[in-house]
Amino acid sequence: MTIAITGASGPLGRASTGFLLQAVDPREVVLTTRHPDSLAELAARGADVRRADFADPRTLATAFKGVDRLLLISTDAIGSRLDQQRAAISAAADAGVRHVVYTSVPEPVPANPALVVADHAGTEQALRDSGLRWTVLRNNLYAHMQVPVIEQAVASGRLVTNGGTGATAYVTREDCAAAAAAVLTQEGHEGQAYDITGPEALSAVDLVALAREIGGRDVELVSVDDAASTAGLRAAGLPDETAELVTSFGAATRGGFLANVSSAVADLTGHTPKALADVVREALKS
Repeated sequence: MTIAITGASGPLGRASTGFLLQAVDPREVVLTTRHPDSLAELAARGADVRRADFADPRTLATAFKGVDRLLLISTDAIGSRLDQQRAAISAAADAGVRHVVYTSVPEPVPANPALVVADHAGTEQALRDSGLRWTVLRNNLYAHMQVPVIEQAVASGRLVTNGGTGATAYVTREDCAAAAAAVLTQEGHEGQAYDITGPEALSAVDLVALAREIGGRDVELVSVDDAASTAGLRAAGLPDETAELVTSFGAATRGGFLANVSSAVADLTGHTPKALADVVREALKS
């Protein structure tokens, strides 16, 4: 069986490849990327590195040739990736791929205000309509992205959020990658959508408590609305699109769309997912 990973030179792609190569012969692995030279060390180990550019669908048919299972990692081109990912699914079907595993987000439903939802919901629907076997991995927000949030809270004595009383089941990229590799190498996951989460859902109150513990000082919780959140992020130097995206995740948190905690990581990999507190403590000690 040949297993392929798209976006293999990106952080999640590389991490997923690392776990996959622990389970299968490198000669059974196809790695696709816009920049094949960046994966020269994996090619040297025996993996088949192929060029694939979602912005150029003509590259996909060759990239997916002979592949049985495909990990389709969502691209970062928010707003324009849906058509690209639909084209990738079509190319996979034409190439004879039997099973596509896709990285999505929790609860990709119309009520979810996260700006990424439309792209993911559309891609999930394209998979269901494709006739291919499919599995969806709905990865929660990455734990490592909260490290600078806690660091800033400790430094300033304030944690500003538009997440209200909502909670998020932060998960590490490594746990997402391990879950993906498990689905690619196991049987019985067709037609399933898994919430890939950390071991617990944490609210802003929990993050403040963690910041106080780590910083040894009082940290104030400051709740703001979405407009103030976006304005504050822009003032801090974030580009407009990024500020709006971060704010939309806060709104999704407030609405309860990121709070579900599942056992999927443990069920798939056999290990307990890493807690956010451990991620933050390790990062701030280094």
